[in-house]
Amino acid sequence: MTQQQLHPQPQPPSIPSIPSPWLSVLVPAYNVEPYLEECLASVMEQTANLPGVEVLVCNDCSTDGTGALMRRLAARWPGRCTLMENERNRGLSATRNAMLDVARGEHLWFLDSDDKILPGSMAALHGIITAHSPDVVLCDFAVWREQPRLKHRLRGERHRRTFAGAARMLLTDRCGALVDVLMPGELHAWSKITRRTLWGRDLHFPVGQCYEDMTSMPLVMLRAASFYYADEPWIAYRQRSTSVLANPNLSKALDQSMALKEFHLALQASGCANHAGLQLALAHQNARNFIGSMRFVDAMDEANPQKRDAIRRIRANFLAASPLSPEALCKAYGARGWWLRRAKLRRWLKVSEAA
Repeated sequence: MTQQQLHPQPQPPSIPSIPSPWLSVLVPAYNVEPYLEECLASVMEQTANLPGVEVLVCNDCSTDGTGALMRRLAARWPGRCTLMENERNRGLSATRNAMLDVARGEHLWFLDSDDKILPGSMAALHGIITAHSPDVVLCDFAVWREQPRLKHRLRGERHRRTFAGAARMLLTDRCGALVDVLMPGELHAWSKITRRTLWGRDLHFPVGQCYEDMTSMPLVMLRAASFYYADEPWIAYRQRSTSVLANPNLSKALDQSMALKEFHLALQASGCANHAGLQLALAHQNARNFIGSMRFVDAMDEANPQKRDAIRRIRANFLAASPLSPEALCKAYGARGWWLRRAKLRRWLKVSEAA
């Protein structure tokens, strides 16, 4: 098993590499022994007759049997899976960054180790890249539950859309594409396959921060010149009670409230700075983050000394990350007949003002 150091640069993998891969699939692994085999099998089954796919799996110092399972799976698929291991537990962002630094594929697909790629998705991606060569390919997903119920089906969990724009064509309007990405609010890394050169040396996932996808993916797409939306579920997104976002805390609420601050700054220096639709879409997503964060903090005990300061910080983050003032956003909601959204925002603004 390759021993990979975060600093200095990782050593070259010892497993024979695929020449000139068109795609790198990057799988971070931490305490996912029950799920990893199904995840990797979904990749290997689809790439058996589709050469040019590099698969990197990085163990973030798991405390269960994940590391041993990785070695057994690599032996099952010899030469098709490169194993990496952090020298110490670093978290999801640092693990993804480690793989990002050594990936060689023209495009990158980040896959969470408890999810899986649905049948036919890899071939569809290859066809799109071959025919159109977009900088970013966006796909939809299905929510994967161990015990799905009728209510989940009625919520549309079999097919969750990640993009509000045109499908199955090459799109070259960067500003418009960003609008259509931000409005649904599905900003996870695994539903966006990106050209590796977009990341460069200066763009990585923020280490030690939750909502890292929301922070990084809009920044990557701001650098893209072309997009392609495949309006089909390519990912089965597993819902489990032990996931990071299923267990909120104060730190996560604060991270959510500030997730788009850096994108707002980058947007101001871009050619999309004055795009009215993008300003609304970004303000709207920030309002969602603000309301989600406020709900958690508002439920905290009034005697908690951190509560008032947290509310003030969340409000400040909202004002700093939104290109529209709360008053302008409420007015925009009203002009579009989005009365419920306006009412929710006004309610939580009042709560934050009273802190």
